Amino acid sequence: MQIIKELFFNIRIMDVIDIVIVAIVFYKLFMLIRETRAEQLLKGIFLLLVAAKISDILELYTLYWILERAMTVGVIAILIVFQPELRRALEYIGRTKLFSKSIIELEDEHIQSVIEEIVEATASLSRQKIGALMIMEKETGLNEVAETGTNISGKVSSELLINIFIPNTPLHDGAVLIKNDNIKAAACFLPLTENPNLSKELGTRHRAALGITERSDSVAIIVSEETGTISIAEKGKIKRYIEPETLKKVLIDVYKPDVQKVNIFSKWRNKNEQNQG
Repeated sequence: MQIIKELFFNIRIMDVIDIVIVAIVFYKLFMLIRETRAEQLLKGIFLLLVAAKISDILELYTLYWILERAMTVGVIAILIVFQPELRRALEYIGRTKLFSKSIIELEDEHIQSVIEEIVEATASLSRQKIGALMIMEKETGLNEVAETGTNISGKVSSELLINIFIPNTPLHDGAVLIKNDNIKAAACFLPLTENPNLSKELGTRHRAALGITERSDSVAIIVSEETGTISIAEKGKIKRYIEPETLKKVLIDVYKPDVQKVNIFSKWRNKNEQNQG
């Protein structure tokens, strides 16, 4: 008990700051790898470390020697196996406000027009049960994805988006890449997700949408060819059965992320004013 008291009274402010920073870093790392292959791999590494320690205590020299050598080689293996997760972590750091700036440089009225065009095209494709996949590029550049498709460089319009996805046309198969108010490319190939826990109901479009959102901060809009269902993929997660109004809110957050925050603050402030009144 005395040791604990001495430890508590000897803690400096910098020690507290150090602990908080480390806790935040570990929390962010956990959120990055949660429900990915990396989470299972880390569990396996932890069990190997425990086994190595136990073998050392019990003087199981042969087993300890094998585990120790496996750990030495494992450092290189971790860098190879965790390559996607490490890339995501570095991209996450690069997207912090310290290094990034807003890529949306459009006037509010123009943004509203672009959102309406995308929502109108998505709703029309949904009604006609025409399969579609649209990728909204944000801060992470996707030029390597654009290079796999056909350059469009056209203004966003519902007519152009619908025509691109009409079946049996040259550009209908693949993804459309949109940045700001510009359709950069069509018929783009995307990396498929490696998540083994997905529902078998999800087809190639949905898996491609998850794959690109796992590797970037983009948002994917998917229209099912079989059911006409609208889905949205973001940060490696998918939400299905989306209504056009919900899609509009998501696109507002893509083009004007601060708008949602202002609306939330305004509602909170109005509620407080009503309670005070």
